Amino acid sequence: MQSTNDIRRSFLDHFAAAGHREVPSAPLVPHNDPTLMFVNAGMVPFKNVFTGLETPPAQTATSSQKCVRAGGKHNDLDNVGYTARHHTFFEMLGNFSFGDYFKDQAIEHAWTLLTKEWGIDPARLTATVYHTDDEAFDLWRKIAGLPEERIIRIPTSDNFWAMGDDGPCGPCSEIFYDHGEHIAGGPPGSPDEDGDRFVEVWNLVFMQHEQRSGEIIGDLPNKNIDTGMGLERIAAVMQGEHDNYDTDTFKTLIGASEGLLDVKAEGERQASHRVIADHLRSTSFLIADGVLPSNEGRGYVLRRIMRRAMRHAHILGAKDPLMHRLVPTLVAEMGQAFPELARGQPLIEETLEREETRFRQTLENGLRLLDEATGTMGSGDQLDGEVAFKLYDTYGFPYDLTEDALRDRGIGVDRAGFDAAMARQKEAARAAWKGSGQAADSQVWFDIAEREGATEFTGYTATSGEGRVVALVKDGAEIDRAEAGDEVVVLTNQTPFYGESGGQQGDTGTITGADGLSAEVTDTGKPLGRLHTQSAKIASGALAVGDVVHLQVDAERRDRVKANHSATHLLHAALRNRLGGHVTQKGSLVAEDRLRFDFSHPEPLSDADIAAIEADVNAEIRANERVTTRLMTPDDAVEAGALALFGEKYGDEVRVLSMGRAGGDGRNYSVELCGGTHVNATGDIQLLRIISESAVSSGVRRIEALTGDAARQWLTGREDALKSAASALRTTPEEVADRIGALLAERKALEKELADAKKQLALSGAASGAGSAEATADETINGVTFSGQVLEGLNPKDLRGLLDEAKKRIGSGVAAAIAVNDGRAALAVGVTDDLTATYDAVALVRAGVEALGGKGGGGRADMAQGGGPDGGQADKALDAVRAVLAG
Repeated sequence: MQSTNDIRRSFLDHFAAAGHREVPSAPLVPHNDPTLMFVNAGMVPFKNVFTGLETPPAQTATSSQKCVRAGGKHNDLDNVGYTARHHTFFEMLGNFSFGDYFKDQAIEHAWTLLTKEWGIDPARLTATVYHTDDEAFDLWRKIAGLPEERIIRIPTSDNFWAMGDDGPCGPCSEIFYDHGEHIAGGPPGSPDEDGDRFVEVWNLVFMQHEQRSGEIIGDLPNKNIDTGMGLERIAAVMQGEHDNYDTDTFKTLIGASEGLLDVKAEGERQASHRVIADHLRSTSFLIADGVLPSNEGRGYVLRRIMRRAMRHAHILGAKDPLMHRLVPTLVAEMGQAFPELARGQPLIEETLEREETRFRQTLENGLRLLDEATGTMGSGDQLDGEVAFKLYDTYGFPYDLTEDALRDRGIGVDRAGFDAAMARQKEAARAAWKGSGQAADSQVWFDIAEREGATEFTGYTATSGEGRVVALVKDGAEIDRAEAGDEVVVLTNQTPFYGESGGQQGDTGTITGADGLSAEVTDTGKPLGRLHTQSAKIASGALAVGDVVHLQVDAERRDRVKANHSATHLLHAALRNRLGGHVTQKGSLVAEDRLRFDFSHPEPLSDADIAAIEADVNAEIRANERVTTRLMTPDDAVEAGALALFGEKYGDEVRVLSMGRAGGDGRNYSVELCGGTHVNATGDIQLLRIISESAVSSGVRRIEALTGDAARQWLTGREDALKSAASALRTTPEEVADRIGALLAERKALEKELADAKKQLALSGAASGAGSAEATADETINGVTFSGQVLEGLNPKDLRGLLDEAKKRIGSGVAAAIAVNDGRAALAVGVTDDLTATYDAVALVRAGVEALGGKGGGGRADMAQGGGPDGGQADKALDAVRAVLAG
């Protein structure tokens, strides 16, 4: 039996032997289509090639493309685990011809591989063609020898492919495998075609037409081939299985979860094991390609997939987080074909464990609420949409998880009610698509790139040079000439200006030329990843296409940017050394005045961590080792130890930056793939100072730092402040901390002495009966002795003790005291025990507090306290208490 890995390899080898260029799988985050959340078909990375916007990597190509269908239009999530062939993650094997061979060779390749190399019984294969495609019909008879009854004409869109209403389109042929009469279902085009007997294994798309607004307007000048074969489906066929989940890869993954849980994948438990195995693949590959769980966009879809798998782990009785413990099995099974899994394993495991730990509590709360809401429901009933929305909004339950939880009981969910609740509460987190990882560039840049080719960047070794103007763009359209005062985007055939990308800000500088041309470059860009453009304002003269100009980068600014960029590489290495291999870059900003570095880590850094990381980086800076650059293939670079950023799209040749001292394994302190500009030696950075560390989102932290003169000025400013403090304290900088500690202790002691003095003064004043602003003589109201005082600056905490003394002194009666501080007043009232049945201290306080502009007050019948913002009404507050006593 051929393994799934063997089948993938033999497919790619077949087409490589036939002259096809083997193209590695693109990341799951699409780089060329802003309408897609994830790559969902093998042709997606070649979309711009098929539309003529990009030049193909070769005339023919082959790949095994990672795909995810779990959000938006292409969403298989609900069916996963309950059918034989639905997956959130799958591989699409494909061969492509960009104006080279067409239908005859595509059919011949397919038939040769399936029947001769793989040995699939031709009698089990059936082909479909578009009902008007006589050419394909005849080719199937000629090349494959299929009888007419096994070449089925299909008149529907199932056998006619289009990229959209506008663009390339054409008929296609699908190849079906017959699993046998023992399985229900009929051939394609029959009334029973939805059965499982006949399974599509390969689709051959013949791009030969062009359409506008859904109507064919003619033939393409170059006819293309795009094929797609699901690896999981063909693996089932070749391994003698009908069910994708019975193939070797899934058996291994399901076996791992069975072993960890000690629960067999049988009966009603089978679906849960399948969900876990499938979702383990999609979540791991998404994390490896740079997606992290969040509450919107791609990250929210990832979280939905995670939580669905985690709920099924809960169903199977998992007491502890499970998913992360399955990652080593996945890496062992698929890591050779997709090395990004092995590189990302620490981050994948850490992310899965953290998410499952957090979700277990919300899962318990949500399921309890769901059980309460559906306790009296039975099969055929429907859960109210408001309840489903509460689960989503309050407990983090995606809608599909609620549906899935009720599926076995036959209970539906009111989707319309859920959507209405979502609309009424717009501030709730939404699973809304907010754009692609790389925004679509305007048509003008595609046109220019195809006409002129990539810009030659000379800025790695120079900050000035000559260039010929090949395009001028203003307001999104090409122009031939720009005059003084115009703001335009300038493209030259070569330039030392670095276009903003990879977190590094673009260069600024000047463009000068003949006849007094002078322009200020205020920004630079990198459309399509291969053009370096200068945004410029023409100060004098004129600029025209074809002119040769002098390009001058602001070299001092560039040096500061380079220092910050190189510092991020050293910082990245130091973080990984200190915190662990799970740390990876999640974003950065490299500006002239500072650097910002975002990285994956689940918790704040301690002061000791920050100090150690900063010390490590500065040790490498002081070592002043030269920074070296090598050009390598991506695979060779990673093999040599270079750190590749997950989800980045790399070309055939990459720059490998090595900096810092070599370790015991011979590798430099930092080795990364990077296309930015960098210092010549680490000593050029001069100094790194971390000025802040904070959270960006769940599992992502941010460090901000300064280098070089900016760091020196920051430290000088802190030193000047320290010296000023020392001077004011009449001590040395070294003794400032001790001096401040002594002053604080002295102040605390003085504050206590002052409070005691004020309290004693208040007590003595009341005892003597002195009538003043601070004390009043005892008086009799309605036969009750009353003592009232207004005390400026007394700590409100001392009021109760003051009243206890007053109550002892008067024996029987009511005492009230008001402490006034900074315009506010605190009132306390005490009632001797013999009068609490007649007068309530709480009622007396509330009467006084109202006069102070406050509300309420609380305590017991013998002692209560409250306050208000208007200390100027203290006397009126005492009068309010007197009024209550007077009745």
